[in-house]
Amino acid sequence: MLDSLSSSLKDAVKKLAGKTVVDRAAVEELVRSLQRALIQADVNVKLVMQLSQSIKQRALEEEPPRGMSVREHVLRIVYQELVGLMGGAGMVDLAPQTILMAGLQGSGKTTTTGKLARYFKRKGLKVGVICADTFRPGAYQQLATLCEKVDVPIVGRPDEDDALKIVREGMKHFEGAEVVIIDTQGRHALEDELIEEIVNINEIARPDHRWLVIDAALGQQAKEQARRFNDAIGIDGVLITKMDGTAKGGGALSAVSETKSGIVFIGAGETVDDLERFDPDGFISRLLGMGDLKALVERAEEVISEDEMDVNAILRGKFTLRDMYKQLEAVNKMGPLKQVMSMLPMGGMQIPDDAYDVTSTKMERYKVIMDSMTPAELDDPQIISGPRVQRISQGSGVPPEDVRELLKYYRIMQRALKGMRGNKFSMQRMMKRFGKMQ
Repeated sequence: MLDSLSSSLKDAVKKLAGKTVVDRAAVEELVRSLQRALIQADVNVKLVMQLSQSIKQRALEEEPPRGMSVREHVLRIVYQELVGLMGGAGMVDLAPQTILMAGLQGSGKTTTTGKLARYFKRKGLKVGVICADTFRPGAYQQLATLCEKVDVPIVGRPDEDDALKIVREGMKHFEGAEVVIIDTQGRHALEDELIEEIVNINEIARPDHRWLVIDAALGQQAKEQARRFNDAIGIDGVLITKMDGTAKGGGALSAVSETKSGIVFIGAGETVDDLERFDPDGFISRLLGMGDLKALVERAEEVISEDEMDVNAILRGKFTLRDMYKQLEAVNKMGPLKQVMSMLPMGGMQIPDDAYDVTSTKMERYKVIMDSMTPAELDDPQIISGPRVQRISQGSGVPPEDVRELLKYYRIMQRALKGMRGNKFSMQRMMKRFGKMQ
């Protein structure tokens, strides 16, 4: 998710952290680095200049709070200003509600409707979906397939051209449901006919929320789309999709926040699980390498039972090789490993991409290798020397390189999960302070 922006922001912050004196020159260098990073992420130049000026002014004029160094104070200002740039998060209630989904064709609206149904069902709510997209061929079948996957009922008629009739039938059918999600049709442009239809659906359904789905690749153009839909039906939340496939995500996020329509969810993948509640604090914290433990714990609680994995243990990084396979299986349920790891406070630590490549095939091989280890080796992998590697290799029928790969992976995960404790500059420690000072 916005890997290049995250990398640039972390580099700028690390550079400041390494300076012995934080003076005007250091602040100006930091501001220039932030400007480059944000403009490359397609954030509006005017917004970037306003943010830069605010950071510079506060860093040079504000006195650090008691007990906080000048360096930590400046980094805290950067964090707060970036959170402000993202705007507030839209409201998401776990209560009975009707949600009207709007958006242009190709924005990922239908897929996002399926993801949203999954989200509310996981939260224990009774969900129903209405397919009011009568324009795009295959729209009903696509949504029906997604709903079947997440075990949510759907109302729709692929042979019916009247979307208003389908909505009326659907609302009557789902009178007993707690959450009703209406997927409307999108077009290539905001045509009058589309606006008229969605206004009529809005009047029939009287939804509690009118959410707009926007493709992150729109960048700064997202502002105009959000404004026009808002003028038509009063948008009160935005979902930004395809965050994993564009460098313009920063532009879309900041543009939408300007419209005061809070961002409710962001999507960064194709599976039904790839939808994430948007929290500006957690989002910026993750971009800066500080992690987002709140989001991680919430995701873990949704998909993992207590007997499968001790979530607190994995957050502390305290696990043996004996536990690793069981925990990898559990973490796998939480989504792509790279996404999960981004929620951990990593400081400046960079994890090699190949460390995330733990496929089910690899996991099975790891299990076979671990079956050939002694209890002492499973509890303390440090004792596994050259001769032991050879013995484990022969016992499991794999090359010695595979045994070493397993041990290397274990060490990488262990270091990562400890969040680089004891570093000279620990973002995790700083964030604890931020929690008290905000």
